[in-house]
Amino acid sequence: MSTIVSRLAVLAVAALAVTGCQSAQEVRAADESRCLSYGFRPRTDAFAECLQRIDLDRRASLRQSSRDALYMPPPVIIVRDRRY
Repeated sequence: MSTIVSRLAVLAVAALAVTGCQSAQEVRAADESRCLSYGFRPRTDAFAECLQRIDLDRRASLRQSSRDALYMPPPVIIVRDRRY
């Protein structure tokens, strides 16, 4: 049970670290400048789709990193023959 709690604690700290770096407005501005650099014009359907794809990619990356944070490989067990 304590391993589950420790894994959730690691996930919570990682999520806070990721979200605490930039405000929502800063993230939006960075996404918009990225779409502008691709050649999309503001207030078009293509621009909105670009923003949506960036957001979906960010969410997929966050899901993957949370899966990685919760996965811990099983411990290595070494078995040796006993000699009497």
